[in-house]
Amino acid sequence: MAWIFLVIASFGEILGVMCINLFIQKKTPFRLLLLVMSFGGGFVFLSLAMRSISMGTAYAVWTGFGAVGAVLLGVIFFKESAGWKRMLFLSCIIGGAVGLKVFG
Repeated sequence: MAWIFLVIASFGEILGVMCINLFIQKKTPFRLLLLVMSFGGGFVFLSLAMRSISMGTAYAVWTGFGAVGAVLLGVIFFKESAGWKRMLFLSCIIGGAVGLKVFG
């Protein structure tokens, strides 16, 4: 169950980062509230995951998945670059997170 909480926490971070970009584009109270709630929810689920998963592993996986998700959302929705080098290093982040799960 802790790994499910960690995945949910990662989605909170991904959504929060996307909300930062949306808030920068147009500063509205709703977008600010969505930003705060996204990160807040992510932190709640991260704390639940850390009851069973070590801090180092949980934080590395959370930030890794958050970074990958944020980059993918940037490519899909905000027309950011999707070069092969960028995708190669994203796969390294995913490989590291998987390695922490397998060997951690």
